[in-house]
Amino acid sequence: MLQHIRNITARRNEDGASAVEYGLLVAGIAAVVVLVVFALGGVIRGAFSKTCSTIGAHATPSATCPS
Repeated sequence: MLQHIRNITARRNEDGASAVEYGLLVAGIAAVVVLVVFALGGVIRGAFSKTCSTIGAHATPSATCPS
């Protein structure tokens, strides 16, 4: 009986991903997102600033764009 239990436990396969591996994957994805936001931040800010200026030019005098 003891030998049978040893055979069963010896055959256990650890193919599944652990929580640590999922955590590392999420951290890597978050790092990529942060890098993309910093890299494209100026471009996106410029596009919104241009749009805001265009809308502000055609709006009422009290409407202003945030800085």
